Amino acid sequence: MLYYVPYCATLHPGRTFITFGALSAVVEMLNGVGVAWTVNQKVPPKISNVGESLLMVSLIIQILVIFIFVLFTGAFQYRCHKVGISVRNVNGPCVTMYISSLLILIRCVYRTVEHFSTSNLRFGGVDSPTDISPIVRYEWYFYAFEVVPMIINCVLWNIRHPMYYLPENYHIYLAQDGATELVGPGWKDDRAFVVTAIDPCGLCGTGKGGPKPFWESNGYANRTAPA
Repeated sequence: MLYYVPYCATLHPGRTFITFGALSAVVEMLNGVGVAWTVNQKVPPKISNVGESLLMVSLIIQILVIFIFVLFTGAFQYRCHKVGISVRNVNGPCVTMYISSLLILIRCVYRTVEHFSTSNLRFGGVDSPTDISPIVRYEWYFYAFEVVPMIINCVLWNIRHPMYYLPENYHIYLAQDGATELVGPGWKDDRAFVVTAIDPCGLCGTGKGGPKPFWESNGYANRTAPA
């Protein structure tokens, strides 16, 4: 999507996967270490408690990552709206990602609440089964907030996959008139890889003396896009 409307991109299209992949890697690392230290009966209780805390932190970060992703998507769509780009090829994938993010958020919130509800079980914090949270005692919570959202999400991505709306070649982008598709050179960034990884949004600039973005010289930059 960012390649398709590059002049409205909220961050470097080529760094999108790296940026959110890195955030997800942190979540998985904390989750993996937390699980290993929590279930290992040979580690000291102090380390086990640290593992429990890492699990909780990973679940919370995962929810924050979803909010950040939706924020970037919303900012991108808002930029498109400001310049008059309101086409099916842009709005369709955005709607898909909003729905998918909501479904995944429901699952993540459920998992977080479930984990916080079971954390006291490991330390003998209940006197009777009725003291255990209903989320843990009854399976229908699992089916309602885990199974059903993920099934709907899988069906959603098979029916409304973004490539149904977007061109296969990422060099093809939408001109500023909101109707014409052009072939560009792709998004280039002359900054060092480390710099682009740390600053994917280009807040520190795109390099000194670099050429203007290719879309500014396509002949449509000064035209008024349709509402």
